[in-house]
Amino acid sequence: MAISQSSFIPFLSTIFAAIGTAFGVNAFIRPEHALSMFEFDYPTSADAKQLVDYLMIVYGVRDIFIGVALLSAVYSGNRKVLGWNLLGFAGAAFADGLVCKMNGHGEWNHWGYGSFVAILGLLSAGGF
Repeated sequence: MAISQSSFIPFLSTIFAAIGTAFGVNAFIRPEHALSMFEFDYPTSADAKQLVDYLMIVYGVRDIFIGVALLSAVYSGNRKVLGWNLLGFAGAAFADGLVCKMNGHGEWNHWGYGSFVAILGLLSAGGF
């Protein structure tokens, strides 16, 4: 049996989908906490707080969408689509880490799990 057909891939993908969706919901409910995952300081002025809160909604929608896309691929049973969705998720994690690196720290909070998601995506999409 090819590793791409392993039952662990959809299981792990479902876990990542749940985590991504939870991060998205967290960004809606607690934007200050969600911003801390990027190791940025929450602003003090009212205008800056409002801007950050709005941007965290955009971030939250992105994460929820990623979670829903992963779940839809898992439950439809299409391993190649799941693999490409996982690679897209890994790309978002890479970009998040890059922003953290530009801020001076915290990049491996994103690149660590993003690397694992990328490997999972390659296994699923590549049909190895």
